[in-house]
Amino acid sequence: MDDGSVLAQMGNPDMRTPIANTLAWPERIDSGVAPLDLVAAGRLDFAKADFERFPCLRLAYQALEAGGTSTAILNAANEIAVAAFLERQIRFTDIARIIEQVLSTLPVKPADSLAQILADDATSRALARELVS
Repeated sequence: MDDGSVLAQMGNPDMRTPIANTLAWPERIDSGVAPLDLVAAGRLDFAKADFERFPCLRLAYQALEAGGTSTAILNAANEIAVAAFLERQIRFTDIARIIEQVLSTLPVKPADSLAQILADDATSRALARELVS
């Protein structure tokens, strides 16, 4: 869509929807989530993303642009950092710092095999655990 129009798939914020979509792909199954009622929602407001306020969003966009295994590296580091935060080992603001350090330390490789993705995932988790300690 290069005419400036926007296509959106909207629904209630519930992880059952993407899980059901993933499990049934390419078919669709009922996720058990109520349909989005736009009248009840009232209005939708959109604004440009504030990467200063949401540094993890900036990191996600950078990983997407870098391609390869960078998104697997980001995801693994995020999971370790969030778990550490939930266990009160780090501050909330440390999550982005840890993800950024892992992304800047590990080389991005082509994501051409599951073995490579899993290897980078494991390496990322190990480095993130070191940074938490």
